[in-house]
Amino acid sequence: MLDAQLKRGLLDVCVLAVLRRGDSYGYQIIKDLSGCIAISESTLYPILKRLEASKTLTDYSVEHNGRLRRFYRITDAGRKQLSDFLESWSEMNAVYEFVKESCENDA
Repeated sequence: MLDAQLKRGLLDVCVLAVLRRGDSYGYQIIKDLSGCIAISESTLYPILKRLEASKTLTDYSVEHNGRLRRFYRITDAGRKQLSDFLESWSEMNAVYEFVKESCENDA
């Protein structure tokens, strides 16, 4: 099970990665993430608000079946955050390998 803080950071980049593919709305984002990580509506919407506050995404509304549906779009700042995450992955992988090796040596 992932640590809550680590999961929070990963969820942010996962949501941005979904939006990198194209604009989307809440329910569809949850479906798109289901193959990678479980997320509920009560978890997603605070993430979307936080990402919007940090200007890594924007939102707009579209009428769908007589109701307004809120869509989200990644911004240049969001693309930069994804790029930064990918660049830092090698460092995170090195930490993982270090911990894994330490645990294997104890066995």
